[in-house]
Amino acid sequence: MSYVLLKHLHVTCVVLSGAGFLLRLFWMWRQSPCLQWRISRVLPHVVDSLLLLSALSLAWISGQYPFAMDWLTAKLIGLLLYIGCGMMALKRGRTMAIRLRFGGLAVLAYGYIVAVALTRQTLPFV
Repeated sequence: MSYVLLKHLHVTCVVLSGAGFLLRLFWMWRQSPCLQWRISRVLPHVVDSLLLLSALSLAWISGQYPFAMDWLTAKLIGLLLYIGCGMMALKRGRTMAIRLRFGGLAVLAYGYIVAVALTRQTLPFV
């Protein structure tokens, strides 16, 4: 698979992952039964798996790796924060207020990851 095709797949999965998270966060806030649909529980894992595989493939092809490139290390740390906050927002938070706070933090982490990817700077807002 070519680098350009992999990059397009990766960017598409980034958009789908973020939009899917926002949709599930909205459903959680509204206490919608849509969260219990099978596709709502399976599709995010498929998209995120493709996202991770395309990221690993891009790193391999380009020879750019986390811990060797500061901006990729920043993206990895942001990803871990996004995952942790997202889990608290959608599953583990005890109250709606806690879930919504973690949802906001997850959205901020997502924005940071995208900003780092676009600027290749660890502090893209400075």
